[in-house]
Amino acid sequence: MASIWEYANPVKFMRLTDRVLPWVSVLAGITLAVGLVWGFFFTPDDYRQGSTVKIIYLHVPAALMAINAWFMMLVASLIWLIRRHHVSALAAKAAAPVGAIMTVIALITGALWGQPMWGTWWAWDPRLTSFLILFLFYLGYIALWEAIEDSDTAADLTAVLCLVGSVFAILSRYAVNFWNQGLHQGASLSLDKEENVADVFYQPLLFAIAGFGLLFLALVLLRTRTEIRLRRTKALIAREKMA
Repeated sequence: MASIWEYANPVKFMRLTDRVLPWVSVLAGITLAVGLVWGFFFTPDDYRQGSTVKIIYLHVPAALMAINAWFMMLVASLIWLIRRHHVSALAAKAAAPVGAIMTVIALITGALWGQPMWGTWWAWDPRLTSFLILFLFYLGYIALWEAIEDSDTAADLTAVLCLVGSVFAILSRYAVNFWNQGLHQGASLSLDKEENVADVFYQPLLFAIAGFGLLFLALVLLRTRTEIRLRRTKALIAREKMA
């Protein structure tokens, strides 16, 4: 554990990510390309949903990352509150815009799938509603960081907001289990093999999910590095003003 906390030091974090980030970026590009090309061009149409089924290669990975990004922010926020490591707070801040974009992708692709399947672009389904609220929490989290000048105070308040928003992240994931009357289908990926999509769709979907996950990691590392540099710049400016 001691070796893990070493990377809470901004200098060591920057050195590590300087080596890791190029590899993560390349792997993200490869797996994302394989998953999307395989899924969109080399899988058949579904016997019920037709070609619209292929939207799962964008919708499912984006939805998973939108939810998991919030949980990553929650963990980073808890580390900040407990151990006061600035890198964790900045990592949570860096993840928020990426998670918000993933949420938008999931909402838009869900609407594109829902219109031909349900006959409507939007329904106040429990999962859709909780997902929309999660997106609003993302916006509120980002706005709160920007509204507070003192970075430590902003980190404290956004950490509390992250704790509250986690309720809707959980609901977004398990709403289908909680409310059976919703329109949204069950999970496309499950430990129960009978609930999974067919193997012909399942295998490229795994590549797409891996690609989105690695893309999220690469973007968060890149944005965290940027936040660290911005923090250093502000500190240098403050010192010059005091001198």
